[in-house]
Parts: sequence; C-alpha cells; structure tokens
Amino acid sequence: MLLTMVTLICCIAAAKACLQCDRTIRKIHENFILTASTVQLQIDLAIIRDNAYEKYKEASQNRTGVIDPTTFSRVKNEYQNEFNLFLNTPDTGSKTSEFIAILTKGREILEKHLDAFIPNGLCPNTCGLLKRRVMDCLTCNYKIYTCPSPTGQLDCDDYMVEAEEGDQAVLNCFLKWHCLLLGRREYHYSWVPGTTQLDGSDFRVLLVTKDSSIILNQLRVDEQGTYRCSLQATNGTIFYQATFKLTVIPLPHQTRQPLITLPSLPHEESYSPFRPTEDPLMPVIATVTALSLAVSVGLTVFLR
Repeated sequence: MLLTMVTLICCIAAAKACLQCDRTIRKIHENFILTASTVQLQIDLAIIRDNAYEKYKEASQNRTGVIDPTTFSRVKNEYQNEFNLFLNTPDTGSKTSEFIAILTKGREILEKHLDAFIPNGLCPNTCGLLKRRVMDCLTCNYKIYTCPSPTGQLDCDDYMVEAEEGDQAVLNCFLKWHCLLLGRREYHYSWVPGTTQLDGSDFRVLLVTKDSSIILNQLRVDEQGTYRCSLQATNGTIFYQATFKLTVIPLPHQTRQPLITLPSLPHEESYSPFRPTEDPLMPVIATVTALSLAVSVGLTVFLR
C-alpha cells in the first residue's frame, strides 16, 4: 500500500472587525467632521459619531459581541459604498442630521450581517470542537471563541469505502470549518485490520500529517478494515474524528483455458512429402495399366 497526501490550504484574513474599530472607517468619519465650517459644528459631529459608535457596540453585544473577518469585510464594503453615495449627494438639510442618517445606516448594515452570521457562521461545526479567532467588538481586540460540539461527541462521521484489489481508495475527513481552527493542527490516521469489534486501543498509528486526505494505493485484501482520522492540536486536544470502513473486493480468480492438442504427424521414417500416399485403388490402377500395355503390344505385332 502506498500513501499519498492531499493538501488543502486554509486561509483566514486578519483585519479589524467592527465598524468603530476599523481604521479606514474611523478615518472617513474624521475627514467628514473636519469639513464642518465651524469648530462648534465639528464638536457636535464628533459627539454624534461617538454616540453612533456606542450604538455599534450595543448592536454587537446583543448578538454575542463578536464578528469574524469575512463578515466584517461585507459590512465594511457595503457601508463604504453607502458613505461614498452620501458624500456625493448634494446637501439637502443640516449637516448634523445627514451625519446621523448615514451613521444609522451603518448600524443597520452591521445588524443585518450579524443576524446572518451568528446563527450559522459563528459556530458551523455541527459535530466536533471548534476554537476560532474572532474580534471582540467591545474591546476591539481579538480573542478565542469556543464552539462546543452540539452533539457532545467528537466522533462525528462514519464512511463506507469500497475498492477493488489493486485499485486505490481516498480517505478524506476535511470539513470547511477545520480552516477556522486556531493554531497548528494535525490529522492522525490509524487503522484496525479486519471487521472485529473495535476498541480505542486496537488502532495502530498509520500516519500523522498536516494533510486532511490520504490515498491508499495498490490495495491488498488484507488491508481492509476500519481507518480513523483524528484532527488534533499539537498539544493533543481532539477537535474531530471520523472513521472509514474500507472493504477491498478481491479480484476473481482467472480460470485457465484447456489446451487444444493437435494431431501428431506420421513417423519420420514412413513419411515424406514426396512419397505418394497409399490408396486401396492402387492395385486396380496397376492392373488396368498392365492390360493396356499388353493390348498395345499385341496390336503392334498384328499390324506388322
């Protein structure tokens, strides 16, 4: 059996994740405040901005108080587009009321995306333990957020795998939420031959790798059994486990075709391609030939 590892790369962007924490958002607000014609108006706009930031914190705190970089990227892009439209729209009223309106729009955008993220995106692990890095919108600092296994179990998935003898089998225990795990992690592959009742101590270590998939090549019948994939931190913490029950189908035995026996040739001494073959008509032919010769000789004598 040959092992081939298949690498899946997980990438997570790092960015400030709450509107009031993001440097770009704070900068565009600051630039807008500086466009006010009087110092007093600048002070009033700064107070409005600070109050809006508190509203952003409240909106986040009412929804676990955290956000991930991907969700915030959507929030930031949508809010920046709205703010650019706001800047390019001619003034129709007081600067303070317009600033309040656009800041309120930012809170609504934040709430909309958080309402979509929190139920499904924060803890996408339907089974298994997830520890991920998120932004705390109250302190504007990153922290570790723990998502316990909803099932209370770490043994999550069972797969049935079949392959013919001599072929290959792919064992893949990757799930999308594995990319969200904080810190270094490894996939531990082990197996138990045959189909006996399993016990945790029966598993033999097969491979420890950063790759989530392995390929078993040139399978033999004696390599069927139960394979286990265990996703672990380098300190031994188990996040997720899956088992693969591999069945190797033996190739059918090849039946030999009976040999066709050719008739034997005549013995060398009695056979020659130039010797005439014996035939029962040969005596008759010889007699007729002799009579013909006798008649011919007789006619010749008589005619003289």
